[in-house]
Amino acid sequence: MTVRDRFWEDIPLRQMTNEEWEALCDGCGRCCLNKLEDIDTDELIFTRVACRLFDDTTCRCANYAERKRIVPECVVLTPDTLKDIAYWMPETCAYRLLHDGQRLPDWHPLVTGDPASTLASGISMLGRTVPEHAIPVEDWEDYPLDD
Repeated sequence: MTVRDRFWEDIPLRQMTNEEWEALCDGCGRCCLNKLEDIDTDELIFTRVACRLFDDTTCRCANYAERKRIVPECVVLTPDTLKDIAYWMPETCAYRLLHDGQRLPDWHPLVTGDPASTLASGISMLGRTVPEHAIPVEDWEDYPLDD
C-alpha cells in the first residue's frame, strides 16, 4: 500500500487515494457495532452486539468486499456518505474526526506507526463483542458498550 507521508494532515478526504482512505481506519471495530437511538433524546447508544460479518478475533469485516450485498443495512463509508452518517461513527473514528476538522488521536496507527496501538489504547473491540445472531434484537439494550 502506497500512501503519502502524513497525508491526513493536509489532504482533504475527497482528494485521498483509495489506499489513503482505507488507511484511515484504525481497526477498532466500533463502526461494526449495532447502535440504538433513544427516540426521546436522540442519544446514540453503542452496543457490544456486533454485525454478523464482524470477526471478533481480527476486528475486521469477514467479507469486506461483499458486505453491502450480504448485509444490506451496512453503511458503506465514502466521502459522499460521510456527511450524512458521521454521527453514527464512533467519536474516535478518524473519518469523523477529519470530517469535523479535528486531528487524529495520538494512539492512531498512522500517528504511531504501530498497528497494535489501537489495541493498546483500549479502543479496540477485539474479543469484546457478542454476535448479533446470538441476541434477540429486543435484548440489544442489555448489552451497552461501557467504557
